[in-house]
Amino acid sequence: MTYQNTLTALADPTRRRILETLLAAPSSVGALADGLPVSRPAVSQHLRVLKEANLVVDSPHGTRRVYRVETAGLVELRAYLESFWGDVMASYKEFADSIEGGPDDTTEG
Repeated sequence: MTYQNTLTALADPTRRRILETLLAAPSSVGALADGLPVSRPAVSQHLRVLKEANLVVDSPHGTRRVYRVETAGLVELRAYLESFWGDVMASYKEFADSIEGGPDDTTEG
């Protein structure tokens, strides 16, 4: 999987909410649906997308499946986003240095 799949999966607010809920604690489809304004089948579809993006995994617990966050997918996303950080900081410094009163401007007035 790639970071593109992860970003696409997280573009949906319901999937983000599901992921945030699972970050707090593993949960079944039914328990997730109880906390959302969508049906159990809809939650299952969202979980399938999150699973394909390597953001959640499931395991059998009796007659139900329990979902939890798959940290490998989050690590991949974090690495992608952090790859921008050096460029962002360099651009910010360049911008700050270019405006009057920036950090290298020692004139008063």
